[in-house]
Amino acid sequence: MEFGWYVEFHRQVEQQSDADAFAQGLDQVSLAEEWGLDAIWLAEIHQQAARSVLSAPLTVAAAIAARTSRIKIGTAVQVLPLTHPLRLAEETATLDQISRGRLLMGVGRSGNPAAYAAYGVPYSESRERFFETLEVLKLAWSQPSFSFHGKYHHFNEARAVPRPFQRPYPPIRIAGASEDTFPVLGRLGYPLFVAVRSGSLSGLAPDLKAYREAYQAAGHPGSGEVYLRVSMHLADTDAQARAEAEPSVMAGYQKLITQLEGSPNARRRAELADVLSLTYGDVLRDKVIVGGPEYVAERLKELDAELQIDGILAELNFGAGIPPDMMMRSLRLLCQEVKPRFM
Repeated sequence: MEFGWYVEFHRQVEQQSDADAFAQGLDQVSLAEEWGLDAIWLAEIHQQAARSVLSAPLTVAAAIAARTSRIKIGTAVQVLPLTHPLRLAEETATLDQISRGRLLMGVGRSGNPAAYAAYGVPYSESRERFFETLEVLKLAWSQPSFSFHGKYHHFNEARAVPRPFQRPYPPIRIAGASEDTFPVLGRLGYPLFVAVRSGSLSGLAPDLKAYREAYQAAGHPGSGEVYLRVSMHLADTDAQARAEAEPSVMAGYQKLITQLEGSPNARRRAELADVLSLTYGDVLRDKVIVGGPEYVAERLKELDAELQIDGILAELNFGAGIPPDMMMRSLRLLCQEVKPRFM
């Protein structure tokens, strides 16, 4: 199982400067590599200044590449409809060259309409723009030159310089959230990102079944790949971990209520009533993994047996209220006491 860490470069305290937030996040990533983590996954967050400074993940990824030598560097996710595909192809290929082939390209549409509004892109165009941009990316990465004529982008004998270190291009993983997306991604043969907020971890099973059935029906080898983003917190004991995590986790679900109310995803809006009545016990049972190393390892093994996951993206500070030293202790326990049980 691949062990990754999903990070947002939180602004840990309101008065923390942007420079200090970046410095702190980069130092934390260096420790993650030292402790043996497989991959770092960078979010892309726009229009949320109080939450995060991570609006330009590729720039941050280049800084990580310069100060690390082994850890994989992933985007989770690069929001394709908000980018120019040729520019993105060149920037990601540059990152892949600088890192000597360590880029993992996680892509998606995002569920944040405010980001689309800020960029002047209608959210209603997000699906079409996503697949068009993805097609251009693959052409630009893999061909010496290419032509393309789509609804939003047109290229005649364009050339991406440089092309990626990994050939034909870096591994692509796509985020799935809408019910109809899972069979589409299975049919196309892409590895899949999934996450739980308003739903439950076990509730992912029907979506993953639809993905795998479509994947195999299309004739792709194997049964696909699934990577689970999951909120986690570890401490020396179960009781300590759960007490430490409760304020941040429940604050995160309070913020989620507002997001669900304005979500463009009808499925997510329909889950609002369940989130409004959530207790911490409900969250611990169905949505997060919080406990000591032994409990966390056993819970991951249960999920692997139930969902057949290929890796995790551990979100170690859902709600952004866990202090940095506590979060890093959680990461160290994950790397040093949980990850070895899966080797």
